[in-house]
Amino acid sequence: MININEEKIGNIPVLQIVQADKIKSALPTVVYYHGFRGEKDSSLTLAYKLANEGFRVVLPDSKLHGKRQEHISERELDLSFWDIVIANIEELNDIKNYLEEKQLLLSGRIGVGGTSMGGITTFAAFKTYSWIKVGTVLMGTPKISEFANILIDNFNAIHEEKITEGEREEVLHKLRKYDLDQEPMKLQNRPLFIWHGEEDKVVPHEQSVNFYEKVKNLYEREDDIKMVKEKGRGHHISRLSIQEAVNWFKKHL
Repeated sequence: MININEEKIGNIPVLQIVQADKIKSALPTVVYYHGFRGEKDSSLTLAYKLANEGFRVVLPDSKLHGKRQEHISERELDLSFWDIVIANIEELNDIKNYLEEKQLLLSGRIGVGGTSMGGITTFAAFKTYSWIKVGTVLMGTPKISEFANILIDNFNAIHEEKITEGEREEVLHKLRKYDLDQEPMKLQNRPLFIWHGEEDKVVPHEQSVNFYEKVKNLYEREDDIKMVKEKGRGHHISRLSIQEAVNWFKKHL
């Protein structure tokens, strides 16, 4: 039987998904982040499959999402995108510390994954934290600076009140330290799975492909990095992507 507990880690609303007889056991653990305008519940299918395999899964609500929503405009939410990603990265360390304090994490075996904005978070977290053992990214991008420029251009195309060039530079400066594409050696041979739909018009599929081609030869073991490109798939995860992510954690975590 799988147990789904709703709780808070500090100020972060989370779901913990785990086999009922292992609630208090130290287990390999996956922290998985949802996408922009999503919420923690949207990742339950993947979490349930992982829990069936013996993992503890933590699904956080990102800042301004789920139970952390605030009454702000769509424009304000769009402008908050990178602040949300950075908050995810910072809060990941709090979640890890909580798991260790409660003796719920087995031998440091922690994996991180995410969908879309959650995938971007995962790439950036790999750049930030050497203690992450395994990662899975579904339709994210490691090219944070490049993608930030795309988002700013898109924002300016539809809003009368534009992001200025000075504000653009401020955003890019803030993101530089999270840009895995700029320091791929930070991967440190840690197992990484990337999935992307070839017809994705939201997060460019080409950014994932180019990154994979650039870094795959950095790995000592070719089996520790994998990319799956799904034909005909846009910005929506598939059954294949979910099962591939589960299989990756089973194999490497």
